[in-house]
Amino acid sequence: MNQATYETTMQSGVEVGKQRRSGTLKVMMRYRWLYLMMLPGVLYFVVFKYFPMWGVLIAFKDYQPFLGFFDSKWVGLKYFIRFFTDPVFGMLFRNTIVLALYNLIFFFPLPIIISLLLNEIRKDVFKRFVQTLVYIPHFMSWVVVVGIAYMFFTTEGGLVNEAIVALGGHKVSFLLSAGWFRTMITSQVMWKDTGWGTIIFLAALSGVDTQLYEAARIDGASRFQQLWHVTLPAIRSTIVILLILRLGSFLDTGFEQIYLMLNAMNREVGEVFDTYVYTVGITQGQFSYTTAVGLFKSIIGLILVLGANKAAKQVGEEGIY
Repeated sequence: MNQATYETTMQSGVEVGKQRRSGTLKVMMRYRWLYLMMLPGVLYFVVFKYFPMWGVLIAFKDYQPFLGFFDSKWVGLKYFIRFFTDPVFGMLFRNTIVLALYNLIFFFPLPIIISLLLNEIRKDVFKRFVQTLVYIPHFMSWVVVVGIAYMFFTTEGGLVNEAIVALGGHKVSFLLSAGWFRTMITSQVMWKDTGWGTIIFLAALSGVDTQLYEAARIDGASRFQQLWHVTLPAIRSTIVILLILRLGSFLDTGFEQIYLMLNAMNREVGEVFDTYVYTVGITQGQFSYTTAVGLFKSIIGLILVLGANKAAKQVGEEGIY
């Protein structure tokens, strides 16, 4: 390429770049109010999500508050090795995985089932009444939810134990029993958040073409067959996307709820990564060590999201990207 051709090519590239920038500015000015409305959300993610990502560097440092973020000594993978070789790692991993599987198996399908049942209700007044009832628990804090659980299941005047005694049985120590801990945790999650989880599925169900149901009825399909062959395939992509997103927070079993339910009798099955990070990191000041624990959780979540998204694409779904 000679000099003249090179200069012509460069000039053309500059002109194309200017045209693209000009076109981008015109589009932004045309939709300036939408960009302005989007600005608070962008700022939120920048300030509270992306900027704090630099904090994970202290997982590779011996962070000392008086030395600061940049002057603390680099220690490489020291805290990761310490965590993986600590005897407590096995207990934490087992407890977190079991609770996460409980939530995935028992809680995740429940909003779908409730949404399908609500979609079959033809009386709008009754439908709205039921929706309101199942939404209300979501707006209660975990402190209130755990307080209600104590009122029902404590051995000293709890409604459930009083009913058991009235029926001739013996009191059951639900709150102190390691065997009941996981069931209690999962049941509370199901009661609190099932209604809120139905919102997305009900929105997806509202977009199903009613002509598909009419065609199915003409072909002699029963209500269950319409549900199986029309409704579920119509919301399958929504289910897959929410499942992928759910796997991203697979190890996030919820700190506040579990911390409030923990005691000396059930800690062996109840201590999870979140409560361990609080106990060791906040109360004992081991910031670098617990940052390494949190980074390990995040990496596992990323791997699960990537794997689930790839699997979704292989079975014909769009996935999240």
